[in-house]
Amino acid sequence: MRKCIALSVIRLRHIDTMIQEVNAETILDFVAELPGVSSGFPFDEKTLVIKVGTEEKNKIFALFNIDYFEGVNLKCDPERSINLRSEFDGVQPGWHMNKVHWNTVTPGPEMDVSPKLFWDLLQHSYDLVHKSLPRKIKDAIQGS
Repeated sequence: MRKCIALSVIRLRHIDTMIQEVNAETILDFVAELPGVSSGFPFDEKTLVIKVGTEEKNKIFALFNIDYFEGVNLKCDPERSINLRSEFDGVQPGWHMNKVHWNTVTPGPEMDVSPKLFWDLLQHSYDLVHKSLPRKIKDAIQGS
């Protein structure tokens, strides 16, 4: 438990010092520091899918179009989603996703989603999905 708390504190510090620009490269840099993360193109050659887990069992927590980077689909707590959607124009129901559990988040100067909020939501998505993994998978991630 202490190790998990320490990792969360490190991640939160990382969010505070994260580069202000949000793009495919900075997203990949951010998730590279999270345990058990992999990425690939299971659907097509332009939709980058970011997952947490092992090869045996993994779950998606983020996906976006690398050719036309506009928004990122992120998993979110349903209650938090409702609040975010009412407060920010740049947080909309997930495009081509379950609208209860997924948001499309559009960061950038033309939208009202700040980089800090974006990184917080990306971390929230990872944490939510990681928490839902079976104990065996979480243990394998922690052991690697």
